[in-house]
Amino acid sequence: MPGATIFGCLGTKLNPAEKDFFRDADPFGFILFARNLETPEQIRKLCAEMRQTVGRDAPIFIDQEGGRVARLRQPLGREWLPALEQVAAALPGQAAQGMYLRSRLIAEELRTLGIDGNCVPIVDVPSPEVHEIIRNRCYGTDAETVAKIGRAVADGCLDGGVLPVLKHIPGHGRPNVDSHLALPTTSASPSALREVDFAPFKALCDLPLGMTAHVVYEAFDEDNCATFSSVILDLVREEIGFQGLLMSDDISMGALSGSFTERSQRALAAGCDVILHCHGHMNEMTEIAGAAGVLSGKALARADAALSARQTPDSFDPKQALAQLAGLLSMPRNEQPDPA
Repeated sequence: MPGATIFGCLGTKLNPAEKDFFRDADPFGFILFARNLETPEQIRKLCAEMRQTVGRDAPIFIDQEGGRVARLRQPLGREWLPALEQVAAALPGQAAQGMYLRSRLIAEELRTLGIDGNCVPIVDVPSPEVHEIIRNRCYGTDAETVAKIGRAVADGCLDGGVLPVLKHIPGHGRPNVDSHLALPTTSASPSALREVDFAPFKALCDLPLGMTAHVVYEAFDEDNCATFSSVILDLVREEIGFQGLLMSDDISMGALSGSFTERSQRALAAGCDVILHCHGHMNEMTEIAGAAGVLSGKALARADAALSARQTPDSFDPKQALAQLAGLLSMPRNEQPDPA
């Protein structure tokens, strides 16, 4: 059975130690970052190497939101406006379709490189105080708009043969803290959280994969962030209704404390199915693999269901999609996505 882990690697190809480790640890999947991406041929070869080490068609993920968070940059991928800016630039009633086309175009780029998972949609609802690391990555400023556009982004992924990862469950839209560096907390009331923050996740609870938020929701659990909170993750399963495979956000982020064994065990005990580790540091991955063990029981069933959601891409003409997208945006053509 696959390990309950998703791992990155250090460079543009696997070194012998990484090949041996991945063969033994058998992670559920892999994740790529800018350090791993050099040329299309190299990326395809790296993806093939990763899958060869585990002997199966393991999912390979990336954070390719476009705008602030994009691991593929020109010439490997198109440059995009931050999502909130594209939504604002859309003609009336056309924001969701525009974001669908963007997502479908990104999926096309990823699939041609061997990548079949994207960590989108981000359906956090930004408050006025939210940290800038989140704000312009969002799809709107109210729950209904965010949910509608989040659905369009997820559909663009799925239609392009790419698995979407719903994030950051159950909402990262309030804290003015960057969870890469410190632990965010929100004191919002249960009713405010349910009506605003949790609502888009409930609307998209049928998606195959999700990622937790390293955020403390004081109204429900004063002591633990969502990744470590059985109270919050039970709420995610039972009240929000999310039944897909639930991965932690990167377990090495500054929001968390303790050894990697402790972090992994706490996340799994709280209700995460898979531990995500992004940096590719061998000593950390070895510790996490030992603590996380293998997928089993409900987690294994959710992993199988997530992989079964992968589909053959539908018929698609990128040039036609770019032309259609241009017609939906009220901005000068020289500010629109590069058609290359």
